[in-house]
Amino acid sequence: MTQQGVRWTADQVLALAPDSASRKAGSGLGTAGPWSGTGSSREGAVWGLCEGGGGLPYRTVVDTADAAGPAYRCSCPSRKFPCKHALGLLLLWSDGEQSMPAGQAPDWAEEWIAGRRRTQGKREADPAGSATGPADPEGARRRAERRAERITSGATELEERLTDLLRSGLASAEQSGYGLWEETAARMVDAQAPGLAARVRELGSIPASGPGWPVRLLEECALLHLLDQGWLHRERLPDALAATVRARVGLPSSAVGPPVRDQWLVLAQYDTPDPKLTTRRIWLHGTTSGRTALLLSYGAAGRAPELSLPVGLALDAELSAHAGAGQQRMSLGEQFAPPVPTGIRPPGVTPTEATARYGETLRRDPWQASVPVTLDAVVPTPAGDSWQLADAEGDTALPLTRLAASRPGLWRLVALSGGAPVRVFGECGHRGFTPLTAWPTGAGEAVRLC
Repeated sequence: MTQQGVRWTADQVLALAPDSASRKAGSGLGTAGPWSGTGSSREGAVWGLCEGGGGLPYRTVVDTADAAGPAYRCSCPSRKFPCKHALGLLLLWSDGEQSMPAGQAPDWAEEWIAGRRRTQGKREADPAGSATGPADPEGARRRAERRAERITSGATELEERLTDLLRSGLASAEQSGYGLWEETAARMVDAQAPGLAARVRELGSIPASGPGWPVRLLEECALLHLLDQGWLHRERLPDALAATVRARVGLPSSAVGPPVRDQWLVLAQYDTPDPKLTTRRIWLHGTTSGRTALLLSYGAAGRAPELSLPVGLALDAELSAHAGAGQQRMSLGEQFAPPVPTGIRPPGVTPTEATARYGETLRRDPWQASVPVTLDAVVPTPAGDSWQLADAEGDTALPLTRLAASRPGLWRLVALSGGAPVRVFGECGHRGFTPLTAWPTGAGEAVRLC
């Protein structure tokens, strides 16, 4: 990207922020005022000194040319990656040559950049050098069998608890409180079935959540029962569906499909925080293959995941698919060049086609909460006390989820549209549509909505 002299946009920089607080703080440092000694190189390095608290400036340097995504180094004590200083520096750089001219990196920045280049060169020259020692297949098999036994025990216990709930009536769920569900979820964690534990915790949030909660609780109980039964009778299932069940209960999966090389357009990136883990979801679209892929990256509590790809760029890379019916998850393999800007947009469908696509996915994976969809020529319009995306050329519409309707990104979408049709990528499910990225009519860059 920077080897060709192309700089990112401000939106692409802010898409790297680990959270909204960092995004706001980084935006405040995106002007020349607090910076000195700034510069950039055509090899992808950006550096500068930012005013600090102890009298000494913070040394900040970013390598934007790493094919795995940008890398950061800052002398500030922040544990966030990128920190606000790195974001501010990149925002200043994105403003163009007049704000940050090309130049020679200072010694402290050059030393770090050269070290990264040497390490990257060694990885490329000896890709097997970082591999671990020979695996123990027999030991791995025994561990897998023991874990499967624990999950079976947990699923059997969960079936008993669901049966007790239905016998005593759904009204008892509201009286029991959240503690009962948390105890059941803890039992599923002990059984090494984190997928079951997560679904049990979701059940605990439904009672007394608003009008119609008994219906929603019964629906989720039915899906959980179906997953339990799928695990307990997995040997009778087709291979693809059995792989989906294993993934849904929480067993790790690995890439099994042949690698697919393509120019992958970065459609969206967002984080889901958890007390112990932050999950980053990155949606990609293969501009040649037409495939939609999901990359997952994880970070410990309080730390952003390492993998970060700016929305709106295209990455020349190989991706390998994971097993499972209706699964979009893939693993990032070899990357042949850093991400570059592109004018390509994903093809769009109508709201009617989007709901049909979700229905088809449910036939293969009944536990799928949503599917990635790009809507073409839709207009955000009010719908009672919420919003919807209406087909500009038809009479159909998709309601927005309650979460989407409360996000600031909704107003960015409304402003981008101005009453005119836009193209919107997001997730379409039984609760509605969650917009993640939008493109204006005609030419224009991607606008991040989450």
